[in-house]
Amino acid sequence: MKTGISIYFSNEMEKNEKLIKKAVKNGAAYAFTSLHIPEETGVDYRQGIRQLLNCCREAKLNLIADVGPETYEKLGVANMEELKSLGITHVRLDYGFSPREVVEISKSFHVVFNASTIMEEELLEWKRYGADFTRFAACHNFYPKQFTALSLNQVKEINSRLKYLGFTTMAFVPGNLILRGPLFEGLPTIEAHRNSRDEVAYNMLELFMGGDCDVVLIGDVDIKEQDWEAVNCISRGYVELEADLLPEYEFVRDQIHHDRPDSSEFIFRSQESRLYQMDIEPVENEMRFRKAGSICISNRKYARYMGELEIARVDLPMDERLNVIGQIKEKDLKFLTYIQKGFGVKLILD
Repeated sequence: MKTGISIYFSNEMEKNEKLIKKAVKNGAAYAFTSLHIPEETGVDYRQGIRQLLNCCREAKLNLIADVGPETYEKLGVANMEELKSLGITHVRLDYGFSPREVVEISKSFHVVFNASTIMEEELLEWKRYGADFTRFAACHNFYPKQFTALSLNQVKEINSRLKYLGFTTMAFVPGNLILRGPLFEGLPTIEAHRNSRDEVAYNMLELFMGGDCDVVLIGDVDIKEQDWEAVNCISRGYVELEADLLPEYEFVRDQIHHDRPDSSEFIFRSQESRLYQMDIEPVENEMRFRKAGSICISNRKYARYMGELEIARVDLPMDERLNVIGQIKEKDLKFLTYIQKGFGVKLILD
């Protein structure tokens, strides 16, 4: 999955530059900013913002700028094309542009719209003017005010429809270190994420797998260091889960196991483990069932499946063809629902 950050020009330039470097180091590929936030007062657009935009360009970030017709005057440019020279790759268009203009702009930029407000009539009009929807993106808002954000089901429903047409889908999770004012209550797309701000990686994965989002950005200013480490992993297609393992099976730890693309809703199946060349003797399992998070490996009774590592997503019956070799820690069990379709897991110590 792709991850990103939000940049606010009212922050000190030095702090923003450090944030950009830290984000890129940890796998972020996108940055969102707005060029017409009402609270952004006292901002030197022609100097300070140009400097910051250049910083994003040098970092090779895909820069999403929330622009309007008044943006030209603020930045001292004559037209939309000149924004490209400032490093802007995606323009978020909410108003002031005709369907014909939108399609023309999409030839030079990726155009981004509020996912919740895209109407069927607009889709038809854009199509009529020859729109290539792979150049379009649907970005859900973040919601500073409590109880105004969306549900996961709402996001998934909207995204599934637009992704079918070719749109890239985007949404936000709240930060947990420095929150954005004036309310300082987090900037989530999903209301449930507002009160789980310390679960940055899980919230991102939930939007990616459960909400059908291609890009997930941090809406607030910054997150804690351990969460940056988790973002680094998730940007590279895996999560780290703490697990207990029997000593003789420690070799499965600290390597990335990827789930099969044809995911089972009952178990995670490691693609890499099928390459293990080993003879695994059956052991007598005293447990009557495998509880969620049980890590198992197929023994010789499973014939050609011998050596395959699997993790139970839910409680399952015991099987004599499997050896239970470990257990995912309770706090990380929630991830198992969303580690699917080729996504990866690394089993680590606590």
